[in-house]
Amino acid sequence: MLWVGETANKYGSAVTGLALPLVAVSTLHASTLQVGLLGAAGWLPWLLIGLPAGVWVDRLRCRPIMLASTAVSLLLYATVPLAALAGALTLWHLLAVALLAGAAGVFFQTAYTAYLPQLLEPADQSEGNAKLHGSASAAGIAGLGSGGLIAQLAGPVNGLLANTATFLLSLWCTARIGHREPGRGGRPRRALRREIGEGLRLLASDVWFRTFALFGAASNLVLTGYQSLLVVFLIREVGVGEGTVGLLVAAASTGGIVGAAVARRIAARIGTARAMLVLELALPALTVLIPLTDRGAGLVWYLVGGFGASCGVVAGNVIKATFQQRYCPPELLGRLSASSAVLNFGSIPLGALLAGVLGTQLGVRPAMWLMTAGVPLAALILWCSPMRRVRDLPTERRVPVRETGAGAGAGAGAAGAGVAGAGTETGVAGAGTARGQEPGGGAGRERR
Repeated sequence: MLWVGETANKYGSAVTGLALPLVAVSTLHASTLQVGLLGAAGWLPWLLIGLPAGVWVDRLRCRPIMLASTAVSLLLYATVPLAALAGALTLWHLLAVALLAGAAGVFFQTAYTAYLPQLLEPADQSEGNAKLHGSASAAGIAGLGSGGLIAQLAGPVNGLLANTATFLLSLWCTARIGHREPGRGGRPRRALRREIGEGLRLLASDVWFRTFALFGAASNLVLTGYQSLLVVFLIREVGVGEGTVGLLVAAASTGGIVGAAVARRIAARIGTARAMLVLELALPALTVLIPLTDRGAGLVWYLVGGFGASCGVVAGNVIKATFQQRYCPPELLGRLSASSAVLNFGSIPLGALLAGVLGTQLGVRPAMWLMTAGVPLAALILWCSPMRRVRDLPTERRVPVRETGAGAGAGAGAAGAGVAGAGTETGVAGAGTARGQEPGGGAGRERR
């Protein structure tokens, strides 16, 4: 039920991820900077409430949080076509919807990462992650392709109507999951600041968590930068239509399906650490070809660059998700997930704003050159880490994190059931390839 619900959710989120910037560009005639602000608004809540959300998820059951977050997102996105029907749709309305839906996504994603491993045995988690990533990529492709056609035939605003139905299906499926979590009343509740500190200390004290978090932050900065300009770039610079934008992004996103399919095989053949370096250094570096995109045969440059980025990011996410599930202390799942996400996703609004400013001051194509050139540079963080000196990532924490307070450190040295960190997407324009955990709404490939 989780798999079906999430696949439906990702389809609708892909439509929304493409429809929101299309509404801003085509209906409201937003500037390049305003499109960048719209992309930033959806991720800003991670900076504002990400850390306390991790504590609250550790204190409460995950499934009710996921249900409430999905319901809130459904209602928010439904207000856009209603406002357009009433002739009252403004850019401020879109910004408010993106901001509030992003806040709901913070709670959904943090709860999701702690809930997913409860449904799978440790031996099945690698395969489960690959299936979730693969199906999410396929749903995103269908959503992007159909979203572009819907926008062309019926208008971008009507593309958001698809999200309402898919969120309803996601709600129904999540509600039908038979597993019930045990109560969380046994763990003593301490000061919010103290519990936040435990998650931050774990992130800072462990070289693997620290490396992935820093890489995710740097990578998301530049990935989101070029993603936030993509619709403007393809429509205004390259000169393609709205329907073609959706088809191009969908075609490039097929790399995500390929990445999910090959990740485990590559990791088994050459080792998980070496696979991460190959997948994250080589394939996403193809994004530097995207600014060469032009009409006609020149569209191939975008397809190659987008395919490589999507394939590398999703494959890397599958490997990292399985690593975290086996390595993370289970009693710190929510807080570790939120602490990592604040760094991973906190750089996303900065990237969107930076790209908007650069696009306004230098032009859209020069800004795309700068953003895409940063993708292989960000991957050097992995190369400079202990990852290049080992074949495989570790499967068990041998040095427990220092904890304070009763019961805080229990089990810190054992292999955890873990943070899922798996899933999909909230990239701007639905085109995205970003690193992180998946928010509940959106379409893209995040660094996890």
